[in-house]
Amino acid sequence: MKNLSIGLLFILIFFGLSTIIIVDETEQIVILQFGKPIKTLKEPGLNWKLPAPLQTANSFEKRLLEYDVPPEEILSRDKKSLIIDNYVRWKIVDPLLFLQTVAAVPTAKTRLDDIVYSELRQELGTHDMVEIITENRELIMDKVTKASNEETSKYGIEVIDVRIRRVDLPKENEASIYARMEAERKRQANKFRSEGEEEAQKIRAATDRDKTVILADAYKTSQKIRGEGEAKALDVYATSFSKDPKFYEFIRTLETFEKVIDDKTTLVLPGDSKLFKELIQ
Repeated sequence: MKNLSIGLLFILIFFGLSTIIIVDETEQIVILQFGKPIKTLKEPGLNWKLPAPLQTANSFEKRLLEYDVPPEEILSRDKKSLIIDNYVRWKIVDPLLFLQTVAAVPTAKTRLDDIVYSELRQELGTHDMVEIITENRELIMDKVTKASNEETSKYGIEVIDVRIRRVDLPKENEASIYARMEAERKRQANKFRSEGEEEAQKIRAATDRDKTVILADAYKTSQKIRGEGEAKALDVYATSFSKDPKFYEFIRTLETFEKVIDDKTTLVLPGDSKLFKELIQ
C-alpha cells in the first residue's frame, strides 16, 4: 500500500511538472493540442499547459541564426564562371508558420539554400565579374537579401543578411583567365610606356630648341662684348701710340717676347739688333 502511494505521488509530480512551461528569452514556443496549434509563447517567463499527451510544447530558436551555404558555381553576365561562397543570417519570426511549413531547422536550411542560390544566380547573372568582385557587391547583396526575404516570409523566416564570403574561379578556368588578365595588364603597360615615350620626346625636343636659342643668344652677346672690348683696346693702343710712338713700339716688343719666350728659352741676338741695343741701354 505504501509503495502504491509513492508510485501515485511520482505520477502526480510528473504530470504536475509537465504542465509547467518555462520560456527562456532565447526561445519561442508553440503549444499544440492533439496536433493543432493552441497558442504561441514569445515572451520569457513561466506559463502553463495541459499535461502531455493532451498538449505538447514545440520550442524554436529566437536568436539570430547563421547558415553557411555550400559554394556554388554561378555564371556572370560576361560569361565568367565564378565559385560563390556565401552565408545567410536569418531568424524565425513566426514560429507557428515555421512549424506548419518546414517544421524543423534542417528543412528550413534546405529551403534557404534553394531560395538564396536562385536569387544569387538571377542577380549575379545581370552583372559583370568586375562588379561582383569589387564595384557593386554591397548593392548586389542588398538586392539578393531583399528578394530572398520575400520568398522565405511564407515559411515564417526573415532573412536578415546575405553576404559573399569569397569568390573563386573554377580550377579549369584559372589559367586562361589569369593569362587574359596578364595580357590586358601588359597591353595597358605598353600603352602607358608608349605615351610616356611620346611625352619624353616632346620634352627633349623642346629642351633642345631652348638650348639652341640660349646658346645662340649667348654667342651673340659674347661676340658683341668681345667686339666692344677689342674696339676699346684699339682705341687705347691708338692713344698710346700717338703720345709716344717709340715707347709704345718698345713696350709692344717686350710684350711679344714675354709671350713667346719662357724660362727655358735661350735668346741669341746680333750686336746690331735694335732689341739688343734697347736692352743694354
